[in-house]
Amino acid sequence: MGDLWSAISQIPAGELSEAEKEGILYMREEEKLARDVHLKLCEIWGLQIFRNIADSEQTHMDAVKLLISRYNLEDPAPSEVGKFSNPTLQELYYQLVELGSKSLEDALKVGAMIEEIDIVDLKKHINEPDNQDIILVYENLMKGSRNHLRAFVSQLKSRGIEYVPQYISPEEYQAIISTPIETGNAGSGPGQGASWGGGKGHGKGGS
Repeated sequence: MGDLWSAISQIPAGELSEAEKEGILYMREEEKLARDVHLKLCEIWGLQIFRNIADSEQTHMDAVKLLISRYNLEDPAPSEVGKFSNPTLQELYYQLVELGSKSLEDALKVGAMIEEIDIVDLKKHINEPDNQDIILVYENLMKGSRNHLRAFVSQLKSRGIEYVPQYISPEEYQAIISTPIETGNAGSGPGQGASWGGGKGHGKGGS
């Protein structure tokens, strides 16, 4: 996270538009949604990939928190796991946990679905900012989501299950899963390590 803050601090902070503000606050809670669902599914099924990726999602939450702090915004994310200020995300949390509770296969599919949702929303919000610090954070979050999607798809494939994308196009999905795990911070300089964008949970993620 120090590498990210170093990269952000080299970019001048600009005026924040209403769309940029709303995007930052929404993505803070959406990353929390991913973390909290993975934590719950780990509790239910005990599969290590959920814990690993929940840890990575915490890092993603922290990345958005850097933007919240930088622009003196009020953090919308409640500290309690499973609680959200945004009613849409609150309802989505309940739906995803319910679906993921049905079977381990469903839980892994929910994990992949969450990453698809993240990718869709990040693509939407990355087109709104003019501020390069926001774009830098979103690009790295999207890279992390692609890596997490690869990890869940790998888990499903190892169990003989072919995942069908629910939110992104088949073409985009194939482009993601047919390419290797991404490393390095998008836009980072030489020697800046890049663990925060992808986090843990790559590859097969543990059984």
